[in-house]
Amino acid sequence: MIRVLVAEDQAAVRAALVMILRAEDDLAVVGEAADGEEAVRMALELRPDVVLMDVQMPRLDGVAATRRVVEAGAAQVLVLTTFDLDAYVWGALRAGAAGFLLKDLEAETLVEGIRTVARGDGMLAPSVTRRLISSFARSEASAVEPDALDALTPKEREVFGCLGAGLSNAEIAHRLGTAEATTKTHVSRILAKLGLRSRVQAAILAQEWGVTVPGEQ
Repeated sequence: MIRVLVAEDQAAVRAALVMILRAEDDLAVVGEAADGEEAVRMALELRPDVVLMDVQMPRLDGVAATRRVVEAGAAQVLVLTTFDLDAYVWGALRAGAAGFLLKDLEAETLVEGIRTVARGDGMLAPSVTRRLISSFARSEASAVEPDALDALTPKEREVFGCLGAGLSNAEIAHRLGTAEATTKTHVSRILAKLGLRSRVQAAILAQEWGVTVPGEQ
């Protein structure tokens, strides 16, 4: 069962999101927050698997709330917003969000996004992915020097290349012939060594540096 905290300031939207999630047998809504401060407090108290976080909220915006939740290690955060503005996308990913989706998505996409993030994989709205890779990589990701790759072990470098190809943990494990739990450990170590907050940042950085999947050029 995937435990979800829904953080959305508009009551009608929040109710709709909760209704969608409660219709799924493998999802459980463990709390509802109407502002950013409440979202952080409830995340720390309830320790859900995923926080579905709106960007524009009173008292504390979703980006700042995401940063606090991620820094506390309280949950994975999937940001949901009406706008795909660069400032929101970059802010959310810099804060450590595991995914970024727009509110005009289908219910099935939202549910799959939550499942994907809960597995430890990243999720980005298709409409922002290409722009994100081209612009975010040149700014935030480029702040990491390429010689930081020297800190990675050969196996971690292989996993890093797979992240850049957009592979999930399960796909990486199958590709490299390792256990999925081992892959998750490698991803965590890669993020720590490169000073990154999320696998999405790592994927962008791998593409920026031209690190490929093992056996591919």
